[in-house]
Amino acid sequence: MSTRNSAPPTQRSIKASVSVMEPVAAPKGSTSPLLANMWREIQGSNNWEDLVEPLNPLLRNEIIRYGELVNACYKAFDINPSSKRYLNCKYGKKSVMREVGMEDCGYRVTKYIYATPDISIPTQNGTCCSRWIGYVAVSTDDEVRRLGRRDIIVTFRGTITNTEWIANFMSSLTPARLDPNDQRPDVKVESGFLSLYTSDDSTCKFGNGSCREQLLSEVSRLITQYKDEEVSITMAGHSMGSSLGLLLAYDIAELGLNRHESMEAIPITVFSFGGPRVGNSSFKERCEELGVKVLRIVNVNDPITKLPGVFLNENFRVLGGRYELPWSCSCYAHVGVEIALAYFTVQNPSCVHDLDAYIGLLKNPERVPVESGAPDLLHMAREFLSAQKLDTWAWEYAARNVGNLVQSLRT
Repeated sequence: MSTRNSAPPTQRSIKASVSVMEPVAAPKGSTSPLLANMWREIQGSNNWEDLVEPLNPLLRNEIIRYGELVNACYKAFDINPSSKRYLNCKYGKKSVMREVGMEDCGYRVTKYIYATPDISIPTQNGTCCSRWIGYVAVSTDDEVRRLGRRDIIVTFRGTITNTEWIANFMSSLTPARLDPNDQRPDVKVESGFLSLYTSDDSTCKFGNGSCREQLLSEVSRLITQYKDEEVSITMAGHSMGSSLGLLLAYDIAELGLNRHESMEAIPITVFSFGGPRVGNSSFKERCEELGVKVLRIVNVNDPITKLPGVFLNENFRVLGGRYELPWSCSCYAHVGVEIALAYFTVQNPSCVHDLDAYIGLLKNPERVPVESGAPDLLHMAREFLSAQKLDTWAWEYAARNVGNLVQSLRT
């Protein structure tokens, strides 16, 4: 078994502009030996050194590709209250990619994933609290030749249901304790995200166990199935989904499921679109020690990326660059390398968090409106939350918790 004996270099936070691009790489359908040869660098083996500023065209195409695989979750999610599949996937695993217009995506869906938070609140009508959250897929043989390896991908949609919105605003930190043999009480994560990841709804006819149990079982099965091939594990998610992706990445690495006696550790990469903070500084440091790579694509005007930890975050742990403050263990911290985009329009403030806007800016940066002047973030956050159509109780709860955020964004 080949593993690192020391922690990898600290992952940097890089503000990369996408306003100026190199020529676009070969389209997905064409042969791309360059991608096959440098896929490890694209997946962050060197923390994306020299790839984000300026943004490498191969990396840009891969970010877009993973973003579109996440977008498939939204396209397939049933939001029709009269449907039998309300708040679940509209299509079967074999047909979902065709139905959402991505038949040639190069992946085969192997499992649907369901999740529910352990929160007692009024919820949308439905047979159970567990909702379809995303899917696990594996690259086809043809795609393997293009990518240079077998890619196991787990994609997660963002927040839609009431319980998910409340989970987003449960900003207290709690020990993750995902490894029963080494619980690491100093490694803490946001309690709402952990609840979504670990809670089980036994009444749901679709899900079988918690989101965590479903995912670890399926990813382990695929790792075993392709143990004789070169494999990568990729998580891609938007908003809350990126948080679940990071929790899964940490979980797999902490349990050592990506390591075999006869081979190097399988690389684990998270592509996060508009993701919030997930854990404290100890969580960040542990992810880095385990070699989990995270690329955060962030709209600088997106208020969700400022949550949680508006006041207690990575910027307020050390005084004068020398003295660690007493509350540093309770400070939230982003993980990984950041690519900063800029998108804002007065006509529709909630679009600052929209995944289509993220993808559109990456595809055509010169065509996406970025209006001059600093946006009114108080108004923007209010409009954003209003657009989510929360029930009254849930809205009031969320509004109270986001108050500190919008006030701090004004300063």
